[in-house]
Amino acid sequence: MTDCERYVFDRASRPTLPVVGLTGLFPVRRVYCVGRNYASHAREMGGDPDREAPFFFSKPADAVVPMGGAMPYPPATHELHHEVELVLALDAGGASLAPERCRDLIYGYAVGVDLTRRQLQREAKAAGRPWDMAKGFDRSAPCSAVARFQDVGHPRSGAIGLSVNDEVRQAADLADLVWSPEETLSHLSQLVELAAGDLVFTGTPAGVGPMLPGDRYRAWIEGVGEVEGRVLPPMEQPAATVS
Repeated sequence: MTDCERYVFDRASRPTLPVVGLTGLFPVRRVYCVGRNYASHAREMGGDPDREAPFFFSKPADAVVPMGGAMPYPPATHELHHEVELVLALDAGGASLAPERCRDLIYGYAVGVDLTRRQLQREAKAAGRPWDMAKGFDRSAPCSAVARFQDVGHPRSGAIGLSVNDEVRQAADLADLVWSPEETLSHLSQLVELAAGDLVFTGTPAGVGPMLPGDRYRAWIEGVGEVEGRVLPPMEQPAATVS
């Protein structure tokens, strides 16, 4: 049976990321993000900087934008915020894992930017509603190429930062993470079964802020890589129809 016979329309291709030094691509399965994993960011968002249990949200796999590039300013917001993060790229998985087992899941690391429609998030919080449309919108996860751990080790310290139009907005150290990558994966594995192809954004430091059409950003992590992008004017939205 051909694909044309098996499916009622063409299947979308699986999102991928390039891998540093290889021609092969990293196939993305799911994208998980952990909130408030730097004490400084927890404070600026009005949260508790102590080691409260991590909480998670998701983005669609096709929200990943390989190597950043140009993206239109998203609709339904006037507050597009940047959040630079260390990203874990997994080539194995499991459920209910102890932290000491989780390092073996990590294929490599990348630099990610968790783009956020901040006023939608604020409104959702106030109404006790989910954050999905604040975090999981189109092109909301620019990401660098994946650097294999064989090449860069397992970075647990080093500079992480982001600039907009060459002005540094976020500057911190990976050592400031509240929950280590292994602890984060362990907590997440108590909630879902992790698998090869998963990306895990590990949280952002203080300094998150707005980007406007025309802005250029650069995000970096020492020893891992960088990703650059540009914000374009909004795409024209089709007029709503009334039936």
